[in-house]
Amino acid sequence: MLALRYTWRLPQSHGLRFNARRALQTVAAASKIPEFAFAFDIDGVLVRSSDPLPRATKALSYLQSQRIPFILLTNGGGKHESERVADLSSKLDVQIDTSMFVQSHTPFADMDQYKDKTVMVVGGDGDKCRKVAEAYGFKTVVTPADILSAYPDVWPFSQQLLPYYSNFTRPLPAPIDPSSPSTSLRIDAVFVYNDPRDWGLDAQIMKDVLLSKGGVLGTLSSKNGDTSLPNNGYQQDNQPPVYFSNPDLLWAAKYHLPRLGQGGFREALEGIWAAITGGPTKGVELQKIVMGKPYKPTYEFAEKRLIAHRKAITQTNNKDLDPLRRVYMVGDNPASDIAGGNNYTSPYGTDWASILVQTGVYVEGTTPEHQPRKIVGDVWDAVAWAVAQEKWS
Repeated sequence: MLALRYTWRLPQSHGLRFNARRALQTVAAASKIPEFAFAFDIDGVLVRSSDPLPRATKALSYLQSQRIPFILLTNGGGKHESERVADLSSKLDVQIDTSMFVQSHTPFADMDQYKDKTVMVVGGDGDKCRKVAEAYGFKTVVTPADILSAYPDVWPFSQQLLPYYSNFTRPLPAPIDPSSPSTSLRIDAVFVYNDPRDWGLDAQIMKDVLLSKGGVLGTLSSKNGDTSLPNNGYQQDNQPPVYFSNPDLLWAAKYHLPRLGQGGFREALEGIWAAITGGPTKGVELQKIVMGKPYKPTYEFAEKRLIAHRKAITQTNNKDLDPLRRVYMVGDNPASDIAGGNNYTSPYGTDWASILVQTGVYVEGTTPEHQPRKIVGDVWDAVAWAVAQEKWS
């Protein structure tokens, strides 16, 4: 874990004139304990793909110099938190700690009920997401690529990728043998950690798991299609729960138009599921748990992180620290960042105010589906507007 440090960046580092009087004003402001904080999305707000956006460093450096707490709250993922914050710290030239960072699958680390079971991890580059899950404490982690490598006929349209998969696949912990369910490979939970790369393979294996009896690969539940059961019998036979870490349909990449994200894969899977089961017209849904922005569990998790981070940087006991009055949620995606900030009701009575920037998914001049408290040009404009609202000098 990175050491938690704060670098005091004086205003002349941004090309502004500096004098001793302004230095004293900065120190005086930093001695106060702000009653507001920030939560920043990353892609489209601080970076675009892997490139830092202009004035992102200026915004975060200013907040650190003022000891105004902030966390990074992203629907991205695919790497361990320590790797992500090291990369961002280097790119943005701002020291960031894992305690200030919540990505889409960070809440999975708290799911102790599955850590001694066999889970399937889907998505991400190579087997990086498997390694993240293992770092979280999950002991037996299987990927769809492991299954394809052991049984190539399971999805014939990805066999040309077997040489690539051989670089990181592992032997299965048990064979796929439907004639002996007690000794066959059983999946106890499915986690989509990051955007899937091989949609066909991943959708096929997840479909097989969801139609199985009790999560045993190669089996087919006799309850499927039983109209006397809830959901017409689908997912009513101890099939594993399915967790999606990120609902984003689109995200801002280097290409000038938004790209499909994990939400696109989920929509595709739900379309396949509806075609097989009859879908909503037959009263059948794909039962799943979706995490990430704009969903409440992610904001609850993030708010707890932010409170703990605020306590750490102020070095104040909880009993001596007034609650946060406001958190500014700064994002580029109306469907996730803005909707989440608008709809979240804090159990601590904190007001979450959404700010939409024009450096990512949102297209200037269009009407956002979810209206923010303020629309600004970039992240520095967001910070400047918020601190003005708070009359912070």
